[in-house]
Order: sequence, then structure tokens, then C-alpha cells
Amino acid sequence: MSNFNPPPDLVDQVARALAEDVGSGDVTAALVPAGRQGRATVITREAAVLCGRPWVDEVFRQVDPAVQVSWDADEGASVEPGQRLCRIAGPARSLLTGERTALNFLQTLSGTATATRRYVQLVAGLPCRILDTRKTLPGLRRAQKYAVRCAGGSNHRMGLYDGILVKENHIMAAGSIAAAVSAARAARASVPVEVEVETIDELRQALDAGADMALLDEFSLDDLRAAVAMNRSHPRGPMKLEASGNVTFETLRGIAETGVDFVSIGSLTKHVRAVDLSMRFEFDA
Repeated sequence: MSNFNPPPDLVDQVARALAEDVGSGDVTAALVPAGRQGRATVITREAAVLCGRPWVDEVFRQVDPAVQVSWDADEGASVEPGQRLCRIAGPARSLLTGERTALNFLQTLSGTATATRRYVQLVAGLPCRILDTRKTLPGLRRAQKYAVRCAGGSNHRMGLYDGILVKENHIMAAGSIAAAVSAARAARASVPVEVEVETIDELRQALDAGADMALLDEFSLDDLRAAVAMNRSHPRGPMKLEASGNVTFETLRGIAETGVDFVSIGSLTKHVRAVDLSMRFEFDA
């Protein structure tokens, strides 16, 4: 298995998912004879990037430690239609109980990873990284950000606690970009400070204020090039530049070629299309 570190709340994520699905007990699986054993294979019906193995393993560990999961594809690997991803064996009741929760995690995280990999490939060869955002499924932020990393993307701040992003409303409340950055430094000196800017003049103010990073919101390509040039020549620069807004498969390469350090894409985790997976069962007589 590839060396990806799953989030520390994985066990709790799985426990919550099983609690909402199984509740007081799987009354349908109870119709199956208690001693019956079974086997299942999970295949993908479409090309994808596999992500979510630790969640599948944990689902069946919590449902029944007697269930054994054997993987045929690595985490973060590209897989093709019809390819077998894993084999699962154990008590039939347990296989049936864990099926949907396991597939929900696997298809959702693989969907996030698949979309991310496509964007990452579009900037291949350029010194530009693809960033995710906080636009995640509630309760699954760490899981989705893990999926972004598995596909070669990078994580922006995890939440409101580990990075300061000064946006328009913060600037209005503080009075100016300089005042907002100063207040941010005074409040949390150890946390990086990023400022969202909408014009070249606002970028200049962020540079003058000594921000660590600027988010260039919906800049044209010409303005992105001008922003990169200003950043490189400014006495307090260069700082890291992040482009955001109107990013599509068609526009990404041109944006990255302007020289920005990052492109952030909310759709990686917000517009999730689950990968089409299938679990096929066989039961002993």
C-alpha cells in the first residue's frame, strides 16, 4: 500500500457512518443464517483513482473483525473499468451489513481523488500546485483532503484555526488591508496570513502590509501576469500567489502558466461525483 497517512478521526468517521446506517441492528441481514460464510469482490465500472482503502478496512473491522479484506490495487493508483479492487471474505451477515457504508466511503473519496488527478495532470511540468478549499462535505473534510493528497494535490488550510485568510468582509470590518494584516499578526503571530485581493492595487497593499500570501480572486490572465511581475519586484516580496475563480479544465493550464504558485479549486471537494463501483457476492451453501 502506498504511504499515505489517513486522518486521525478516521475511526470516528466510520463509527458515525455505521451508526446512521445500522442503528440498533441490520434487520435484513438477520434473515441470513448466522453461520453462513461469503465472499465478495469490488470492481470499478469506470476509470478512476482509487482512494478510501483505510475506510473500507475500518468499516469491516468495526462490523466484524472476522472479515478479511485483500486489496488488488494501491491507494492513489489509477484503475480501469472492470478492474478488481479488492476481495472480501467472512460471515455473510457482516459482509452485507458493511457493504453500503464501505462503498459510500470508497466511491466518494475515489471521486474526489479522480477529479483532483485530472487537474494535477493539466499542470504537469509547471511549478504550480493544485489546492483544495474548505468547500467540503460536512464531517468529511479530513477525508476529502486526504483524497486530494492521494491524487497529487495539496491542502490549503484545514479550517479556520490553522491559517488566516483575510477576505473582503474582514477588510471592511478592520478598515483596511494593512489594519487587517496587523490585527492578524497581533492575534496569531505563528499562523500564516493570506489576503484575498480583487485588484492589482489591493495586491500592492497586501505586499506593503507584509502578508505571507495573496489570493488573486477572478483575475484575468493579463492581471495575473501583472500580479506575478509586481510580486517579484516588490521590496517586501515575493510572497506566494494563489489564483482562484473561474477555474475549469479548459482554463487551468493558461492560469498556471502565468507564474502563480497555486491554483485553488473548490469543485474538487464540493462538486463530488462518486465513482461507479460494484460489490459482487458469493455465498456458501
